[in-house]
Amino acid sequence: MNGRRLVDRVYADVVRIIEQNDLKTGDRLPAEARLADMLAVSRTVVREALVRLGSDGIVEARRGAGSFVKRRPSGRLSDHMPMSELSATLGTYEVRFVLEAEAARLAATRRSEADMDAISAAMDALRNALLSNSPAHEEDMALHQAIMRGTGNQAFVAAFERMHEEVDRVMQAGVDISRSRSAQAIQAMIDEHETVVEAIRHHDADGAALAMRWHLSQGRKRLMP
Repeated sequence: MNGRRLVDRVYADVVRIIEQNDLKTGDRLPAEARLADMLAVSRTVVREALVRLGSDGIVEARRGAGSFVKRRPSGRLSDHMPMSELSATLGTYEVRFVLEAEAARLAATRRSEADMDAISAAMDALRNALLSNSPAHEEDMALHQAIMRGTGNQAFVAAFERMHEEVDRVMQAGVDISRSRSAQAIQAMIDEHETVVEAIRHHDADGAALAMRWHLSQGRKRLMP
């Protein structure tokens, strides 16, 4: 098993430890040395997995004290992806923060009226889907793709398409988890998308980029309880 796959496996194993031991927010994880023994890997691999878990907001390191649970991934995540693929799937957010924020910025600057019509239509479809009982992830994807096309740069469209499988999983999970909560959770998803769309409509490049980054950051948080 190569180093990347090994770290992904340990990432998933630590999440499993959190779940199986019912660790709550603020609970301490076993020490690095103990995790290395439990999982039969080096401390270097454990350390890299913990860094990724920290980047995804699942654990936090406290100097001199160890690593602690910051957020537990929603139990519903396993309905949409194997836990062994959680690290890679959540890792797409790091790329999306860069790619989609810049795409929103460029779309606000370059979009044509036809592009804006397509983005607006996709927003209407997403809103209707979210307010119904339909899955809504296809409409969510369609809106993000319309924004990519609004850049006028096919490279953005192609780059986003290469992440289609991982992004689709996250979108399905985000809608499912939000629907298990209060109505405000779905309304928040609608509001976030509408803020991006309105910034693009008004040629507010910085506002569009900021709104997209906020939407993506909130989307990652929605995958946690």
